[in-house]
Amino acid sequence: MKITILTLFPEMFDGFLTNSIIKRAIAKNIVEVKLVNIRDFTLDKYHRVDSAPIGGGAGLIMKCQPIVDSIDSVKSKSSKVIMLSPRGKKYNQAKAIELSKEEDIILLCGHYEGIDERVNKYVDEQISIGDYILTGGELGSMVIADSIIRLLDGAIAEESISEESFDENLLEYPQYTEPYDFNGDKVPDILYSGNHQAIKKWRRKQSLKLTKEHRPDLFEKVILTKQDKKLLEEDDKEKASWELAAIEKGKKFIK
Repeated sequence: MKITILTLFPEMFDGFLTNSIIKRAIAKNIVEVKLVNIRDFTLDKYHRVDSAPIGGGAGLIMKCQPIVDSIDSVKSKSSKVIMLSPRGKKYNQAKAIELSKEEDIILLCGHYEGIDERVNKYVDEQISIGDYILTGGELGSMVIADSIIRLLDGAIAEESISEESFDENLLEYPQYTEPYDFNGDKVPDILYSGNHQAIKKWRRKQSLKLTKEHRPDLFEKVILTKQDKKLLEEDDKEKASWELAAIEKGKKFIK
């Protein structure tokens, strides 16, 4: 796969490209990441890539010409041109998986107050990473590139991808390491049992429970099996039992 990032600030990507999984994926030729400086394509005699908005308003707007020329310099028949924009659909894991199957992705990073409206016709898709304001699209392009690259064959161990948060719209189950007892918090004994079926069942229950509690928006999308419903019923009964025990303990304390 090839990922090209069009930006005014290529130096922002130095750390991103030279560390951890991304660095190894590039070294193993799993992915090629190319940075293109939009500023190199300006025809303005003062080398400007932006100007004040026509009609007045705050800030500066990125011009069409350098952006379109930078796109044309790297675009091929297989390229998918994506603009980071608040108009775009909100990014999620399903989209990351979809994009990981592309051959050639071009990510266009906006900056300043925005991009000339006429650039939109030169892109295939717009994506937003969330409803908040950043100074530019660079951080968003790193998020998208990172989420795609880690899914490529050979980038990380396959078992690390097989059970992750957002698979089936579920959060991942709790994970633990040594020591067994840390400041009174103990690792659940079932994880030491060696009973893989029981561990699998416990982990599924925890995923369901955590998603229902922390991400009800995701939980609504989960297609529950009969086993899932049974696990949730067990959890409800356990909660009711704990609450009753707490009430009884409170009554004894009051007495």
